[in-house]
Amino acid sequence: MRAQVAVVGGGPVGMLVAAELAGYGVDTLVLEERAEISERPKATTLHARAVQSLARRGHLPDSAWHGAPGDFHFAGIHGLVITAPALEPDPILKCPQARLERLFEARARAAGARILRGHRVTGITQEEDGVRLTVEGPGGRAACRVAYLVGADGARSTVREQLGIGSDTSPATVSALVGLARLEDPGALEQGWLRTPRGWIVSKRTPGGETHIRTLDCAGAYEGRERPPTPQELCREVSRIAGRDVAMTGARWISRFSDFTRLARTYRAGRAFLVGDAAHLHFPIGGQGLSTGVLDALNLGWKLALAVRGEAGPRLLDSYGLERRPAAEGVIDNTRAQLALMRHGDDVDALRAVFTPLLAADRGSGRLGDMISAQGTVLPAYTDRPSPWEGRFLPNARLRTPAGETELTTLLRDGRPLLLLGGEQGARHEEEARPWAGTLRVVHAREAPDGAPDALLVRPDGYVAWSPGGGALGDALPAYFGDGARVPEPAAVSGDGHGRRFS
Repeated sequence: MRAQVAVVGGGPVGMLVAAELAGYGVDTLVLEERAEISERPKATTLHARAVQSLARRGHLPDSAWHGAPGDFHFAGIHGLVITAPALEPDPILKCPQARLERLFEARARAAGARILRGHRVTGITQEEDGVRLTVEGPGGRAACRVAYLVGADGARSTVREQLGIGSDTSPATVSALVGLARLEDPGALEQGWLRTPRGWIVSKRTPGGETHIRTLDCAGAYEGRERPPTPQELCREVSRIAGRDVAMTGARWISRFSDFTRLARTYRAGRAFLVGDAAHLHFPIGGQGLSTGVLDALNLGWKLALAVRGEAGPRLLDSYGLERRPAAEGVIDNTRAQLALMRHGDDVDALRAVFTPLLAADRGSGRLGDMISAQGTVLPAYTDRPSPWEGRFLPNARLRTPAGETELTTLLRDGRPLLLLGGEQGARHEEEARPWAGTLRVVHAREAPDGAPDALLVRPDGYVAWSPGGGALGDALPAYFGDGARVPEPAAVSGDGHGRRFS
């Protein structure tokens, strides 16, 4: 087997990487050990910055475009309101992980990615010009050679281990269970968040009449946590924390989790990259895990595609880890802070009493909401002389162009970096960018988005790459896109209309 890029792991993050790469015309192969998508309940939340970035790449269902504020929580304290700028989608999208996986897989296939289920990677060897893989599949052992490798294979990542990428870790200090069960008395367990002196229970009834249950005991980590939990253990734990018998039947999909954390020390090793849980793991509070992985995928996708196509600047691939690792570190820190507020004791009770009105007051500044939703993320400087706008996320805006009215989000859906020009200097900037005409999309607008300069270079993921007020555009373009080799103009892929490919 040969491909330009192999993605190991076919969960939602891996499938999104594949959809992005294939949409740029990259020959992409997905190797997934599971034979089919798991229906086990997992993540269900996508936060604002992930939703906004998916919208810019055309991956977001139209049903998500309402723009209403989202009510959320911090450490189980409700009242956190997450908002988004006008013309953006809802800041919180509730969608089962399995559904997202199906959506991204369909888009990857439509764009031309090859997806092999039931295939497990057992060996990885890096070479100067590529990566060799040993793969075990239904037909036996096979060899695979690729130019680049992406490890999206979860917390127990084979890619991370085979490449010897070290991690910063902290041990588990709490015990938690999750599972689905049918309560004999549906009223025996109130829906939502229940805090008692013995721990936490979070329950939510499903449309099928089952209850999705999570428990948390902050007294310490499990002993013998390698043992699989049983329905009896889930029932005992729920009853103990609730302080009354809670009878249940048909418990399934039961698993343990904890606050064990891992952060890979590097997101890149030669021609291999880590995304999602393979790169970072944290206590699952605040619904940030899936969103963080989605943003990994959308950050890496366009950069790796340009590298495969020979259009990337010399440092562009390194910027993936420099941008995404600090973001994951911030998520680990805020989930630790939330867990500290969920522990028990008089001191914590006093802290929660003080913190609760502060949470309500945050509606004015939005600081906590921006932290949880990743809307507070500003990327580190990439160019030598950055402008104040470089690294900021550009909100969606309506634009008047010679071709008619459009929106920023629409202009980014073909995957090309966007040079948005207005004002008197537009013609000069366009001439500077001419050697990169095959890479960039150049659009003239009659006026800039509110508060923005009249010239902006916008990355496919929506972040500003350059604006006036720093170095010259002629210096920024080669830093991002190399020497400006001319390539054919992009064209949309035929198929179901979802995938887009550069030809």
